[in-house]
Amino acid sequence: MRLLYSIGIAFAGIIIKIIALFNSKLKLGVLGRKETFRKLKNSINQEDKTFWFHCASLGEYEQGLPVFEALKSKYPNYKVVISFFSPSGYEIRKNTKIADVVVYLPLDTKNNAKRFLNIVNPDFIVFVKYEIWPNFLFEIKKRNLNAILISAVFREKHSFFKWYGKIMRLALFAFNHIFVQDESSKSLLESIDYNNVTLSGDTRFDRVTNQLSIDNAIPFIESFKNNKTCVVFGSTWPDDDELFLDYINSCKNDDVKYIIAPHNIKPSYAENIKSSLKVNTLRFSEMKDEELSTYKVFILDTIGYLSKVYSYADIVYIGGAAGTTGLHNILEPAVFGVPIIIGKNYSKFPEALKLISLNGVTTVKNKIEFSEKLEDLIKHPEKIQLQGDINKNFVADNKGAVGKVLNYIKL
Repeated sequence: MRLLYSIGIAFAGIIIKIIALFNSKLKLGVLGRKETFRKLKNSINQEDKTFWFHCASLGEYEQGLPVFEALKSKYPNYKVVISFFSPSGYEIRKNTKIADVVVYLPLDTKNNAKRFLNIVNPDFIVFVKYEIWPNFLFEIKKRNLNAILISAVFREKHSFFKWYGKIMRLALFAFNHIFVQDESSKSLLESIDYNNVTLSGDTRFDRVTNQLSIDNAIPFIESFKNNKTCVVFGSTWPDDDELFLDYINSCKNDDVKYIIAPHNIKPSYAENIKSSLKVNTLRFSEMKDEELSTYKVFILDTIGYLSKVYSYADIVYIGGAAGTTGLHNILEPAVFGVPIIIGKNYSKFPEALKLISLNGVTTVKNKIEFSEKLEDLIKHPEKIQLQGDINKNFVADNKGAVGKVLNYIKL
């Protein structure tokens, strides 16, 4: 079975290289993996004590970051290696200050696993959420290295719990401990006799709570908002644009302003949004000495500001669920105590399901529903306050996962 898996990985590697000739994102990964071992050799010495943190992409990085930061603070003499599988994580966080070196994870072959571990020689390993790579994990177990999986979520449909998933199931046992987000995940692990498991919750609650302890002031956003009601559209995609652009164009309320932070910040896409709007609109990339308070819409076509921008929001729409790209992080605005609107495809996101049941998050199926729900909130400030409090309290009640993980780690 392991041989078949390894053959499959090798074949997949060939296919990826071919497709990468026509796909810029895959090309980044292919080229980046060629540099992995060189970068590691230039950054890590055999006598170094090291942490190895691995994430699939940006979302898992953000999920693991509070644990990474806490370990780095507690053990400042350890070097930190962070690996990503996806270009969308690596390209955005390749210069993160938490790490001594950031690399792409090599393809999951036996030789790559041995070579990677020979160079890094990690004293402690943290994988985040879904990342199960059998050849790496079997080599970790063979070397008796300390490894944990945090913020894990398991579902009955996953291969670990199917007759054909033996190799994936065995790989789980390379982890000394698994920290899961929910009781269902814990029960599923115990059903395959994996018992070193702790129900810790989701580290993202700790991550977003940390946002409250930093300075979230953004002077240009403050000037733009100008003490008026502010609706923020965070991490939006074209399917989301279809819901709200007509509403903005038809809105006659001069006391409401809008900030659009598209997931895709390419100039052509940001300009397309601007050209679709009939109201006074400014892009961040065009901002010079304009009087920001005179604009109705501000397009945040840059990265690094959105989590702070949410502190200025009175109402937030989070993108990704209007289509099939996947709902973006609703906890980031929730921590600031604002009501949230999302699209209709949210069933795979437990925090959304819970907050919908609590009435802190509102879902909409089309632009008519969107207009009705947003208009209702704008006209009733008491609803803004009530729903915002529900979201803020939900985050506060669910933090603490990081402490449970740290209590386990003894170096």
